[in-house]
Amino acid sequence: MTGTISDAQPAGTAGAPSDQAAGSALLAVEDLVVEFRAKRFGRTFRALHGVSLHVGAGETLGLVGESGSGKSTIGRAVLGLAPVTEGRIRFDGQDIAAANRSTRKALSRDLQVVFQDPYSSLNPARTVGDTLSEPLLVQGIDGAEARSRISTLLDRVHLPQDAMHRMPREFSGGQRQRIAIARALALRPKLIVCDEPVSALDLSTQARVLDLFLELQETTGVSYLFVSHDLDVVRVVSHRVAVLYRGELVEQGDAEQVTRDPRHEYTRRLLLASPVPDPDRQAERRAQRREAAAR
Repeated sequence: MTGTISDAQPAGTAGAPSDQAAGSALLAVEDLVVEFRAKRFGRTFRALHGVSLHVGAGETLGLVGESGSGKSTIGRAVLGLAPVTEGRIRFDGQDIAAANRSTRKALSRDLQVVFQDPYSSLNPARTVGDTLSEPLLVQGIDGAEARSRISTLLDRVHLPQDAMHRMPREFSGGQRQRIAIARALALRPKLIVCDEPVSALDLSTQARVLDLFLELQETTGVSYLFVSHDLDVVRVVSHRVAVLYRGELVEQGDAEQVTRDPRHEYTRRLLLASPVPDPDRQAERRAQRREAAAR
């Protein structure tokens, strides 16, 4: 990737898949409501208020919003890690909102996740080879085929073959995230939920990992539901962007339009909050953000 993250060309500007209607999409979230009940006081907190969105085959939908906006809750609901109070989640034509454990196990072939922290998401007591082989063996793939796939995965994420014999602590943060991405790709999924996958990395490492996401999508056709608080990061990898504020969808559209000329005031504030490496541009953004807050 040349230049900085904020200067990069959005994924949606070239070679983007055609926008699909929710009915034909790989993932369709329809009127999703998620509520959590506090254990101590028994009160109910509504994290999502009837959100609807979709992700097409080979497409990236960027979900952006500040902490508490509900963006990660959507990803967790898709993965079966958050309760669905109302609404539907359809994946590849199947309603998975209330999928049981056995259905979730079968879904793991096509639905995977990359978490935020590249170290805590890896077992520090297991070699990289053991980590990458685990999902393959669980799905009944024999040892020889698993070893062959691991070799291919390491090549795809640009890690040396001897990485399979090493421990996670021997790698940098960016390399550990590459291992996590390789694990997500092991079963050749159709969709990967990426939950803040570069927020723990420095800017130069972020750029390299984002490049890897783009490269893998081009070579495998995988779709991404890409969650981030940073509008500049989302712009790099996304074909379309959905903006969440306090559990509600406030803006959704083409990545170029939403990230360059947002229509909603909240989206404009998010754009001004995105860090840039140029001190003069950063100072200008700070001034604009203070002006917007004073209105």
